[in-house]
Amino acid sequence: MMRARLHKTFEAKFIMKKSILNPTHPMMAIASCLAGICAVASVNLHANDIQVGRYSLFATTPTEAQADPLQAIITVQFPDAVRTVGDAMQHVLRQSGYRLAGSEAMGSASAYLMALPLPVVHQSLGPMPLTRALDTLAGPAFRLVEDPVHRLVAFERCEMEWQAVHGVVLAPLTDRH
Repeated sequence: MMRARLHKTFEAKFIMKKSILNPTHPMMAIASCLAGICAVASVNLHANDIQVGRYSLFATTPTEAQADPLQAIITVQFPDAVRTVGDAMQHVLRQSGYRLAGSEAMGSASAYLMALPLPVVHQSLGPMPLTRALDTLAGPAFRLVEDPVHRLVAFERCEMEWQAVHGVVLAPLTDRH
């Protein structure tokens, strides 16, 4: 009788080893790994993510361009009606929600800049951030000044910095239209 029990016990162990529920069985190991990966993946979901499909997540945070409209990437080909630097700046700002400050806020140097003809090399710009496009249109002698509260953009002449970098003394601006 003892012999039969051992035989049954050995048979039971042998059957258990072949069973898929045995922790050393390859299928059980794969299932354990998959369960672990799923658990880790579910932990990686952020509170700002919304699942929109079986395998797709959507971030509920704004893009950089939505948070700061002046960082939007633009590509622009100016129409023939845009003839001055000021017209070009108004054209690129048109869809951003920002606008140019009045000439009284910018000063005479900026008013002079706005009246300059648009260079041919600036007829098309981009792709680049809106701030870089405005800096390109203004040139190195002017610095972009942003008023995010009123959504205004202005330019100021950066005389000392520009002179130091380029070793050139800037002449005072006069009406040389």
